[in-house]
Amino acid sequence: MTSLYAAASGFVILAQEHKLGTNNLQQWITDNIVPLLLLSIAVILLWIGGRGDNAGVARRSVGLVVGLVALGIALSGQASEVGKFFASLIVG
Repeated sequence: MTSLYAAASGFVILAQEHKLGTNNLQQWITDNIVPLLLLSIAVILLWIGGRGDNAGVARRSVGLVVGLVALGIALSGQASEVGKFFASLIVG
């Protein structure tokens, strides 16, 4: 029973020594998942364009650009500044 307590207290000390967060996961997603997602979208658009559906490619590209803008704002951490800028365009 004492060894169980000692092991549990060791985990508590370990958790207190290291700050826990999601920064490493966010960096991994930014470095690996985002380029893979962009590559797959490009391949899909080329495949659709190869079938001759140019209007479909244009529709999907507009949605893609809007999505990339949202992703860029989210990854930059400047969402509040972008929101203030757009609000200033409307309010003055």
